[in-house]
Amino acid sequence: MDVGTVIFIVVLLVIMPVGVLMSMVPLAGILGSLIGRNSDKENMTDDGEPNEYLTLSDSNPYDD
Repeated sequence: MDVGTVIFIVVLLVIMPVGVLMSMVPLAGILGSLIGRNSDKENMTDDGEPNEYLTLSDSNPYDD
């Protein structure tokens, strides 16, 4: 096997998939923040207070 062939295979099997996955990280972060912000707005009462679902999701079950 030629050295160039080995390098080409490594690039195709390792470098390219990792690069594609890492390029999706900013998109996932943006989508996550938008979905979370929308969820918080929907779980507010008319007075602007968080409803029981939002309070439950922010609570820590391990606090005493």
